Amino acid sequence: MSTLSRNIRLLITGGGGQLAQAIKEEEATFENVTSLHLSKSELDITSTSSIKKALDLHQPDVIINTAAYTAVDAAEDNKEKAFLVNEIGVKNLAQACKDNGIKLIHISTDYVFDGVKPEEYAEEDIPNPTTVYGKSKLAGEQAIIASGLLDYAIIRTSWVYSVYGRNFVKTMLRLGNEKDEISVVNDQYGSPTLANNLASIILQLSNVLTTHNAGVYHYTNEGVTTWYAFAKAVFSYKKMSVNVLPVSSDRFVTKATRPKNSKLESSKIINLLGIENVPWEESLEKMLVRL
Repeated sequence: MSTLSRNIRLLITGGGGQLAQAIKEEEATFENVTSLHLSKSELDITSTSSIKKALDLHQPDVIINTAAYTAVDAAEDNKEKAFLVNEIGVKNLAQACKDNGIKLIHISTDYVFDGVKPEEYAEEDIPNPTTVYGKSKLAGEQAIIASGLLDYAIIRTSWVYSVYGRNFVKTMLRLGNEKDEISVVNDQYGSPTLANNLASIILQLSNVLTTHNAGVYHYTNEGVTTWYAFAKAVFSYKKMSVNVLPVSSDRFVTKATRPKNSKLESSKIINLLGIENVPWEESLEKMLVRL
């Protein structure tokens, strides 16, 4: 069991999302944590009055912001909404945290990069988003840094899945039950990340976050694969007879271009917390045994 040095009051935004639900589950392995998970109806980050009301009522030590506009393709046609949530909402939170002496842990994405680098992206690499979603998420990161808030962490992650909500693994299982053959792209690379592993990282970071280690972090599970190989692993573990065809991204035309490379270098946060990362295959098995 993990032990936090003192009681920490956490407030999690976007309480209905898969990461927020994973955080709620992982909290059981931590002592001295009290948390409140607020849905959009309970805390709308685009509303300063909604934020003030929630902070006055609950007085958290740390806000974990999982609220986001994540519809990647829809964002191309809804730029204003994407920036309202992913930039303005985050700016509101950062300012409120600064004014009230609250720490902020904010979740960001590999989409802040263009995906053309062949190696893993490090925190120091210069972002270059090519989608509205990526641009809005980068704007949110920049809003936190510009706010002057000193105790903050921005965690970029990718390919997140869990037993909660909608995600790639659950989509593959559904399609595998409907079809004998499916096509999956084999030229996009990344690290599948179990939301529970990310949740544990966030909870550990909430205990050690200070002005001295504030900044940007990357976290994904260990190892790299493609969506095609990821799908094959899902069906193999579940012993499903599905013929998976590897295809290029050109076969799937989408409004927003997906990064060819979503690989993130995670050693900075792993070293900070003094833990070992978990291979994505191991995490996938732990998730699939529950379905």
